[in-house]
Amino acid sequence: MDVRNNRRDSTGASVITANRLLDGRIVWLAAQGWSELITHARVFDNAEIEDAIKQARAMPEARTVVGIYGVQLDPDVAGLTPLTVRERIRAFGPSVHPDFAPVETSDVH
Repeated sequence: MDVRNNRRDSTGASVITANRLLDGRIVWLAAQGWSELITHARVFDNAEIEDAIKQARAMPEARTVVGIYGVQLDPDVAGLTPLTVRERIRAFGPSVHPDFAPVETSDVH
């Protein structure tokens, strides 16, 4: 099992991420290779993500990345938004970056 996200919901969806070896940039598995944009990421049902991670690790392109693992998506937010704050920061940039897209909640005042 993917040790970085072992609390994944069985009915949700996830994307696959890694770090590019050349420059350390965060990348997301897209339909055609790796992309720096989460918006290009291929979405997998959580029931299939473990097999998809194994396949990604076996691809020839896997030699260009390190630390391949799955990231659960937040089902309550439109678009491809990771469930955890850590993964949101990886996807959208540092929390001080103007393009960081935090999830707004009605419970925060």
